[in-house]
Amino acid sequence: MPRTSQQLHPYREPVATRLAATVLLLRDAPGNAGGIEVLMTRRSDKASFAPGAYVFPGGGIDALDAQSHTAADRRPTQSDLHLTQAIAAIRESFEELGVLLARHADGPRKGLMADAQDIAAIDRHQPFVAQCTARGLRLAADSVFMLAHWITDRDLPRRFDVPFLVARMPEGQEPVADEAEQFEPVWVRPADALARHEAGQFFMIFPTIRTLQRLATFATTQAVFDALAHELPLWTSCPRAGTLAGKEARYMESDMPYGELALVCPDGQIVHPLDWQTERPVPLLRNVQRLTAPNPGVMTGPGTNSYLVGDPATGYIAIDPGPADPEHLDKLWRAAGGDIRMIVCTHSHPDHSPGAAPLQALCVQAGKARPPILGLPSAPTARTASTFTPDRSLQNNELLALDGQAPEGNITHTLQVIYTPGHAANHLCLLLVEDALLFSGDHVLNGSTTVVDPPDGNMADYLDSLDKLDAVCAEHGVEFILPAHGYVLGDARGAIAKLKAHRLAREAKVLAAMQALPQGSMEDWVRHAYADVPPRMWPVAQRSLLAHVERIRMFAP
Repeated sequence: MPRTSQQLHPYREPVATRLAATVLLLRDAPGNAGGIEVLMTRRSDKASFAPGAYVFPGGGIDALDAQSHTAADRRPTQSDLHLTQAIAAIRESFEELGVLLARHADGPRKGLMADAQDIAAIDRHQPFVAQCTARGLRLAADSVFMLAHWITDRDLPRRFDVPFLVARMPEGQEPVADEAEQFEPVWVRPADALARHEAGQFFMIFPTIRTLQRLATFATTQAVFDALAHELPLWTSCPRAGTLAGKEARYMESDMPYGELALVCPDGQIVHPLDWQTERPVPLLRNVQRLTAPNPGVMTGPGTNSYLVGDPATGYIAIDPGPADPEHLDKLWRAAGGDIRMIVCTHSHPDHSPGAAPLQALCVQAGKARPPILGLPSAPTARTASTFTPDRSLQNNELLALDGQAPEGNITHTLQVIYTPGHAANHLCLLLVEDALLFSGDHVLNGSTTVVDPPDGNMADYLDSLDKLDAVCAEHGVEFILPAHGYVLGDARGAIAKLKAHRLAREAKVLAAMQALPQGSMEDWVRHAYADVPPRMWPVAQRSLLAHVERIRMFAP
């Protein structure tokens, strides 16, 4: 984890969470259109949490919920915690909407769900489970499944730890809102609810929106329950927020900005702007700044990220100065106060290294010491535009150290060199040792996978280097990766594992194409192996396909 002394903002402890449960009552949509519908209701305009929002029924877990296990039917695989949550959801759905997920335990109606007569006999304002037991009803907790697990965003004044559960709407029952907490129950297709929200007609909060987006991918209610048989939520999320175009924007763990928000604002404060711009550096920590070059494109995303590591007391190391763009380099130099001690290039591609020499010249012209340009020389296999000769070649595991005196005492910033061939023969990554941050160059990107272009690129080396980076992350407790393109990545080891799995899955598709079309051309194979990629990207994909073909043939018996 980064040193607390390097965090940009004073830490503020988030409000503790309260246990709650929410239930999505589902039914197959009527008519021939197919799909599913979910029961939603509007919260009171005076509610303390999400007033006026359309939500799923639910509320806090009571102590009695955990004491009512003997009154409920359960699955053999249903844990005590999940049973308590299901009981709470059943109780809330009855108190708020008069929907009773319970079945008769004995008599002529044994096994049948509660009917209108049962519902009318139970008072919503009196102890729920005791009334059900008195009528010979058992709670149908075995029919309630975990869909998702949401934890309220860290910045909010009221926070809940809440499973989003799902159950089928009992046949013959009709929802009737309590007209106190909930109003206007409505059956709606997930896609329709989302469209109405976009049109400003159906206000919903972030977890509801994201849940509906996932739910919209299911064709039937049975498909939903089939996906939940393993008793694990399909996702767990504690969202984070930043600002985008001057407005608050929230994100889940799977969204590209999430890791950056976790690094800059670990306590969830909404203070970090996410707009891509090239005019000024973006502080990520007190000792790490990012300045994005004005070279956006298909291959570079928002542009090449140049980084400055250091502070005024130690001077700075510039990582990947980018293209030889005078304005970009001037901004980078000024962001360092003109005190650049070293310039490091992760590799020699034209969007990374050409700015090194003119940045060095800027420092000399200002009367500063000549900062050495460091990296690895381009290999003979490099393309002409990627020719690069550093002032000094770096060694694997070499340490590049900055040292200085700050008001709080001596301070150091140390970069460890990690040789990672694959994307390019001379590629390296850098570990900021004191703060456990990995600068990944083009080896690991956010939002795309890097091109591996033979002969300078090598897929076998690339995958081996991923394993090396994973080992470094494990050894040093690295949680964040700072790529040359895109936002900071969180869950460093998870990101590396997903990247490797994606590469191997793609290689399996390449092998299948080669086996299906043994006499096929590279163009034939790319059409099959990259069928999920837009055809306009196939010429680029073909370069990585060649790298996979080389690796497949290397390991062929």
